[in-house]
Amino acid sequence: MDEDKLKEECGVMGVYSKVQNVSHMIYYGLYALQHRGQESAGIAVSKDSKIDCYKDMGLVSQVFSDKNKLERLEGNIGVGHVRYSTTGESLAVNAQPLIVKCKNGEMALVHNGNIVNAGSIRKILESEGVSFQTTNDSEVMANMIARYYKDDIEKAIKGVMEIVKGSYALIIMTEDKLIGVRDNQGIRPLCLGKTDDGYVLSSESCGLDAIGAELVRDIEPGEIVIIDKNGIRSIFNDKWNRKKLCIFEIIYFARPDSIIDGINVYSARKEAGKILSSEYPVDADVVISVPDSGTPAAIGYAEESGIPYSIGLIKNRYIGRTFISPNQKAREKGVEIKLNVIKENIEGKRVVLVDDSIVRGTTSKRIVNMLKKAGAKEVHLRVSSPSVSYPCYFGIDTPYRKYLIGANKTSDEICEMINADSLGFLSQEGLIKSTGKSDQFCSACFNGDYPMEIPREGLELDE
Repeated sequence: MDEDKLKEECGVMGVYSKVQNVSHMIYYGLYALQHRGQESAGIAVSKDSKIDCYKDMGLVSQVFSDKNKLERLEGNIGVGHVRYSTTGESLAVNAQPLIVKCKNGEMALVHNGNIVNAGSIRKILESEGVSFQTTNDSEVMANMIARYYKDDIEKAIKGVMEIVKGSYALIIMTEDKLIGVRDNQGIRPLCLGKTDDGYVLSSESCGLDAIGAELVRDIEPGEIVIIDKNGIRSIFNDKWNRKKLCIFEIIYFARPDSIIDGINVYSARKEAGKILSSEYPVDADVVISVPDSGTPAAIGYAEESGIPYSIGLIKNRYIGRTFISPNQKAREKGVEIKLNVIKENIEGKRVVLVDDSIVRGTTSKRIVNMLKKAGAKEVHLRVSSPSVSYPCYFGIDTPYRKYLIGANKTSDEICEMINADSLGFLSQEGLIKSTGKSDQFCSACFNGDYPMEIPREGLELDE
């Protein structure tokens, strides 16, 4: 089922405490952010001017299944990371945090996002004698900061922000500081939380909730926040930039219990379903969702339309990701194992099936056919986002444009291909309205209006 979804990016976490060991707090925070990346996990801590780190491939629970690995990470400052690779292969060497030696000691860095000019910067650094240990763009940023870092790390970070293009939510740990950085457009999310004796930085507010931290606010686009023994202070971007949060954070990536840039994710998804019902009404007997990401919108659609909501598909949460299956037949069987139809809820009925997005269309077709095979009289697919027509360059693993169904087929053609009785995509205006905010989002995957110029080296997806 996952092959027909845009893939998550990464999750980052950082904790500064005056007295506590923070490794367990980061561990539980990463648990809450696990949906953002399932390939690798890692934690680094600082104690007595020494940084210690452990990271490996796998889920948080797998990487730290041996409790001794977590227990030996002692320190009052720490950073953590869960990864899904967008730039760089899925290898242990690319796991984060990254530890870099600087003139003034060591620093650890965790990164969510994608640097679109990383290739050209990497070549320049290599020509100057810098040796890279990984294939990811995060190490490019880490090495740049290390090279600029002479006496003032804040000045070094500001210098790097002037050069790199792309998206980033960074958390950097030195021997005595925790620093959060958000890209100039705020494409990737980052928020600040407060504990009894310190502060927390997290990709999403659900990471704060997991450790009992109070959400203070979101980090602003272009902001550098510095936390140390003297408290907390910020350096704000002196250049005006329009906020361009990735709209897919609200549609799909973020956990529904998170609040991002003041937007309650669950409420926004439910509202999107209500607007979708107004834009694409249909006579039907039952509304069901593609679990789990389509569920809030399906509830909203049912409430607005007056059509009863029911559970039509059950998700097996213990199966591996279907998109890594070795061949097409195995992937198709993976979808059947991962989703099962509750026949008595849909048999002989006109069904409204609500999903959050369609990328390739292959999974939608299989689900529609599953429902009809189980006795659904009609299946009307409603999608709580516009059609994905353009690739993303800012930290989402997007297929080549030639594989994006929205780039190559009309809505009617997609409807026919997936064997649905009707199809409706939420309008871009309806999507923005559902957030309760003005147009402060990057929606380039729908309209091709990117928030910055894409360097030629990054355009390989646009084929």
